Amino acid sequence: MSRVPAIADAEPGHGGSLLWWRLASIALLCGAWEVAGRIPINLAFPPFSDRIAAFWEMLSDGSLVKAYFSTLQPLVIGVLASAVIGVSAGIAMGLRKSVEWVGAPAFIVLQAAPVAALIPMITFVYGIGLTAKTLAVCILALPVIALNSYKAVSNVNPSLVAMCRSFLGSGPQQIWKIIIPDASPVIFAGLRLGISAGFVGVILAELLITPTGVGDLITYHRSVANYAHMYAVIASIIVFSAMTLAVLQRVETTLFRPEKRGE
Repeated sequence: MSRVPAIADAEPGHGGSLLWWRLASIALLCGAWEVAGRIPINLAFPPFSDRIAAFWEMLSDGSLVKAYFSTLQPLVIGVLASAVIGVSAGIAMGLRKSVEWVGAPAFIVLQAAPVAALIPMITFVYGIGLTAKTLAVCILALPVIALNSYKAVSNVNPSLVAMCRSFLGSGPQQIWKIIIPDASPVIFAGLRLGISAGFVGVILAELLITPTGVGDLITYHRSVANYAHMYAVIASIIVFSAMTLAVLQRVETTLFRPEKRGE
């Protein structure tokens, strides 16, 4: 009986040690980066300290904030549109076989398609404005969200559905009180993965369609051989996307996965 409290008390310490290991790995990476830049292994690979200085320079002059404001517009619009369409389509595919036969193959093909090959076609049809970039985000985010929602609904616990029917629950009650609540964890995980794909889509669009926002900073500093600034921008978007996904994962754990809250 005395072992249970000991295990419970050890869980917070385990989470703290895991955090320290993660911080140590980041510090090791930054240190190796600094050493490699000081050698140097390549003229296009400046030290980590130079990239930190370049980051603060772009942050202080406002160029980085302006670039992120431009980049986040198609990202937010595309992710919101993908979330609404993808979740609705996924639920419909999970509930209706006829919708599944029509929709699932299309989303599977769209997920497997090489996006870089589709972007020139989008540019030809919609130009180089906000619409084209938003569509690039949707092409990557929408299939992930739709297919995760579809699998979540189609794998709902059948005993819960049978229980609802035994209590003479109507069709809408079965959907809103049984199916959607039970599928919510996987649907939210699909939204998180869709946002991750959306980050890839928006940067790819800015590099291939027209250089604006973060993609413009990357392209410009690469063209003038200002590699410290280029790597600072690349590192900033990686950190920003990782922090966004970490927050969403924490929200997912809090709302839908209480058994993992101590991790």
